[in-house]
Amino acid sequence: MASEREIFSLSGPLYLTAIDWRNTCHRRSIAASLVQSVYILERDRQQNRQGFNALAPPWWEFFHFHLIQVLVDNEDQSYFGAIYEYKFPNSNFHNKSMDDNHNQNQNQNPPKYVIAFRGTIAKKGNRSQDFKLDLRLIRDNLHNCSRFHIGLQVVQNIVQNHEVSDIWLTGHSLGSSIALLIGRNMMKTGIHLETYLFNPPFTSLPIEKFTKNEKLKHGIRITHSVLTSGLASAVNSCKSKSTNKSESFTLLSSWIPYLFVNPSDPICAEYVGYFEHREKMAAIGKGEIGRISTQNSIRSIIGNAIGKDQSEPSHLLPCAYVAINSSPSPDFKRAHGIHQWWKPDLQCNYKLYQFP
Repeated sequence: MASEREIFSLSGPLYLTAIDWRNTCHRRSIAASLVQSVYILERDRQQNRQGFNALAPPWWEFFHFHLIQVLVDNEDQSYFGAIYEYKFPNSNFHNKSMDDNHNQNQNQNPPKYVIAFRGTIAKKGNRSQDFKLDLRLIRDNLHNCSRFHIGLQVVQNIVQNHEVSDIWLTGHSLGSSIALLIGRNMMKTGIHLETYLFNPPFTSLPIEKFTKNEKLKHGIRITHSVLTSGLASAVNSCKSKSTNKSESFTLLSSWIPYLFVNPSDPICAEYVGYFEHREKMAAIGKGEIGRISTQNSIRSIIGNAIGKDQSEPSHLLPCAYVAINSSPSPDFKRAHGIHQWWKPDLQCNYKLYQFP
């Protein structure tokens, strides 16, 4: 039996009958719905729901998108992503924005293409491969998986033939890490993709969840920053690659993805403290320590020190447009779930963090 959350008419954002593409809340809800459609595509595949029995199509058709390609994992043949193409309806799609206070100066028309990635499915048929990828993520080794390479290839193909402003990247949980990694790689070639990341995993030390005492958290972060910055400087002074890594991180400063974070979700909550701490370090005149520490992890520093070919921590960013869900979340499932991001009563606090 299908769950209520899989059925668009029961749990989808039916209130979006008149879409204003300039409205950040509308854009967020549609991006989240397209990610949800990837989850349900995989459930349809597993349960052999085809034709009129398939539950995934309403999640994209309601917003005038067409499914043009499903992305298949080479290991377990599961559907982990999808490419959607927008088909302009006959009616005028622009309406006066009700809430345009949080928009960046980005494309305000519908995207022509959206590439969406689902996260981990902890059920039979998916958990084995998905959990393996979760471990890769924790080890900063996601760039060696087939899902990343398949996703990067399709994004590169679309970018070659279409305007960059017509393309969105989006993902949830593990899928947001794949989208983030693709976005970072595209950015290094000078291509800025509008990106929506829901509950993106923060795989470094989760200080945000250690304590509710703000002074203690601030003290832990300062200590961690000084330690990380000192170790990085010491190791980098002996490594010729350090300058390239620093320049690579700096290149990301002109790319500002949307990060949708729930502070009750331990998987992504640290992004809140991560950016707030960088801002505080700059305010007390320690911006350089903040800059070095926020582009390195202890694990990556140790890896470089012992001569391992250590990749950059892909979850670390110099800039982001952070949206924090301040609505109550009674349990982990709802704090980490994709469904929260299209709720009409969602209480979101938005802030742009932009550092050189």
